[in-house]
Parts: sequence; C-alpha cells; structure tokens
Amino acid sequence: MTLNILPSTQEDLAAGFAFYEQQQSGVGRYFLESLISDIDSLAVTAGVHRKVFGFHRLLAKAFPYAIYYTFDQGTVEIRAVLDCRRNPSAIRQSLQRI
Repeated sequence: MTLNILPSTQEDLAAGFAFYEQQQSGVGRYFLESLISDIDSLAVTAGVHRKVFGFHRLLAKAFPYAIYYTFDQGTVEIRAVLDCRRNPSAIRQSLQRI
C-alpha cells in the first residue's frame, strides 16, 4: 500500500503542530507523532472508513482531528487533516478547494 501525503496536508499538520506547541512545549511533537501513527494505520485499514464530503474520513485517536483521504488501486492519498472543532461548513469549503 502506498501512502501519499499532499503538500497541503503537510501544511495542515504544521498548523496543528504550531497550535499545540503554543499551548505547551512538547505537545506539538506528540500531536505530529499521533497523527502520523493514525495515517500509517491506513496502510492496513484504507477504504473501510465512512465517506464524508466525498472523502473517506478517519478520526484521529488522540486529538479532535479528522484525516480525509481517497483510496484507489492500492494508493492512499491523504487529502487533508482538519480540526473537527471547526464549523462543518468551513470543513466542507476546505475540502472543496482540494
């Protein structure tokens, strides 16, 4: 299984890191490690998650974030990593820009 993280998704992860690191030193690193672990799990579980706004959605285990991805022919593209505390219409707009 091939996992591709888009550049825009890397920006989402960097923004989450900055937010949590500002809250307390070291939490940003824990955020990244946790989300990367969740993303890595898609090598085994890709395609089983419910579709939301046209993308498969994996809810992160340790943080209120959702990982939106597409899955086709053994390739998983991580399209966005978004904070679930946002307004659903703002999440939909973010995903429409992808």
